[in-house]
Amino acid sequence: MSTDFAATRALFSLPEGVIYLDGNSLGPLPRAAAERVRACVEDEWGGMLITAWNQAGWIDLPRRLGDRIGRLIGAEPGAVVLGDTLSIKVYQALASALELRPERRVILSDTGNFPSDLYMADGLVRTLGDSYELRTVAPEAVEDAITPDIAVLMLTEVDYRTGRKHDMRRLIAKAHDAGALVVWDLAHSAGAIEVDVAGTDADFAVGCTYKYLNSGPGGPAFIYIAPRLAPQVRPALSGWLGHEAPFAFDLDYRPSAGIDRMRVGTPPVLQMAALEASMDIWDRVEMADVRARSIELSQAFIDGVEAACPTLKLASPRDAEARGSQVSFRHPEGYAIMQALIARGVIGDFRAPDILRFGFTPLYTTMEDVRAAVVALNGILERADWDREEYKTRAKVT
Repeated sequence: MSTDFAATRALFSLPEGVIYLDGNSLGPLPRAAAERVRACVEDEWGGMLITAWNQAGWIDLPRRLGDRIGRLIGAEPGAVVLGDTLSIKVYQALASALELRPERRVILSDTGNFPSDLYMADGLVRTLGDSYELRTVAPEAVEDAITPDIAVLMLTEVDYRTGRKHDMRRLIAKAHDAGALVVWDLAHSAGAIEVDVAGTDADFAVGCTYKYLNSGPGGPAFIYIAPRLAPQVRPALSGWLGHEAPFAFDLDYRPSAGIDRMRVGTPPVLQMAALEASMDIWDRVEMADVRARSIELSQAFIDGVEAACPTLKLASPRDAEARGSQVSFRHPEGYAIMQALIARGVIGDFRAPDILRFGFTPLYTTMEDVRAAVVALNGILERADWDREEYKTRAKVT
C-alpha cells in the first residue's frame, strides 16, 4: 500500500475527541480549505472583482476539477464537468438518455435508489406524459427486469442505506444488450471505491462532491458522458454556460462541444475553491489503496460489533466485494442509539426506519477509531444509555 494515510489524516481538521464515521454523508474540512476559500474571497473576488473570471481562471474551474474527479472514477480526460446540484445532474442525464432512445418510454430503477433520484425521474416522466413510465423493482431483481422496452436504467451504484453494491460492468453489459442506456449515480462511490466508467462502457454518471470528496455542505455535483455519446446529447436544461459561445449572447441556443454542453448556470466558485483544497489531497491518493484500507476498516468494525453488540443485526452485505465503504446495522431503537453514540463523540448517522449507518474513509479514519467506536457502542447498549427521551426526539436532520 503506497498511500500514506497517516499523512492524509493530518490534512483534515477533525475536532478533538471526536471519531467521525459519517464522511459518507458530509466529508470533514480539509485544513487547507479555509485558506483557499479566504484567498478566493479576499484576493480574487475582493482584489480582482469580475476580472477574476479570467485572471483567476474561475470560468474553467468546472472542467479542471472535472478532470481531477474523473481520475477517481476512471473517466476519459475531458468527459466530466461540475456545477449545479446532484438532482439537476440526474435530471439532465435522464432527459438526455431518454431522447437518445425515442422509441422507448420506460426508466428502470430499484427501490433501494436514493429517493431524490426517483423523485426527479418521476417528475420527468410526468412532464413527458402518460406514455412514459418509471418502473422500480427490488435491487436484487434489476438484472432480470432489463427487458427490450427499457430506455434507461438508472441506478445508484452503492445503496445509501445498506452499502449494497451493484455490479456495474455486468448490468451495463446486460442493458446494452437490450438496447438501453445506463445512468449511474456515484454519490456513494466516488472517493469510496474503485470506479471505471470508461472501462465498463458506462453511458452517463453523476455524483456529488460533499461526501467522500469533502467539498463542504452544498458542494457542486458532477456529470460524466461517454465521449462516444456526447456529440449526440441535447441538453434538456439549455443554460447559457452550456452554449457554444456564451459571451456572444446569441438568442439561439447551440450546445457547446463535448461535456461542456452539460454546464447550466454560473458555477459556485467559493464551493469549488473548497473542493480544490480537497482535490490536492486526493491527488496524492491511489483508489486501489483506499479500497483495500476501507475493506480492512469496515471488516474490523463488523467483527467487533457482532462480537460485542449481539442485538445489532448486520444490514450490509457480509461480502466486502458486494458493499461500498459503509456498514449498516439494524435495531428497532436505531435513532436513539445513534444519538447516544453521537453524544459520546462517535458520529455516524441514522436512516429510516431502523438503520445505524457508519462510513469508513481511509483518508482520515484509523483502526484505533474503529476499536474505540465499538467500545462506545457496546457501552451504550449494555447500559441502555439510549433509553432517554432526549435521544428519542427526532431532529430535522437524522
